Amino acid sequence: MDEKSFIIKEIARVESGNRGFCIKLNDGRDKLLSGLEGFSHVQVYWWAHFLDSQEFRTTDTVEKPYKKGPAELGIFATRSPMRPNPVAMTLVPVTWIDGEAGELGIAFIDAEPGTPVLDIKPYYGMERVREYRVPDWCSHWPAWYEEAADFDWAGEFENAR
Repeated sequence: MDEKSFIIKEIARVESGNRGFCIKLNDGRDKLLSGLEGFSHVQVYWWAHFLDSQEFRTTDTVEKPYKKGPAELGIFATRSPMRPNPVAMTLVPVTWIDGEAGELGIAFIDAEPGTPVLDIKPYYGMERVREYRVPDWCSHWPAWYEEAADFDWAGEFENAR
């Protein structure tokens, strides 16, 4: 299979200010937020630009990232920011929308201020999966988004800081 290149352009950047985190749309793109009112959560797709290196793009496996996990995992079996393409997605609560300013307020995001945003999609309940499987090593992780904030994630990783 031949490798192909694609052009991806940022539509916004992650910002942090007095009102907390927000997604600030590029000039002239404020209409992208129209109709988003009423959604409680959005999926923010962003470019992990601080981790965009040849080394990370060519890393296929990682050694035992999770304490209860196997000795080695393929990158696609992890949420590692080391990816063939450093595209990340974070599901975030919407806290406010300022359509005129082209800003979408969010409660938090696991991206740094200045991070390029590639896309934003509303979260629909139909995206939940009632019957799913995960390996035994992570079966004790929270089943619901709301429970994840209180979970001891640091205790799950081999090299937790």
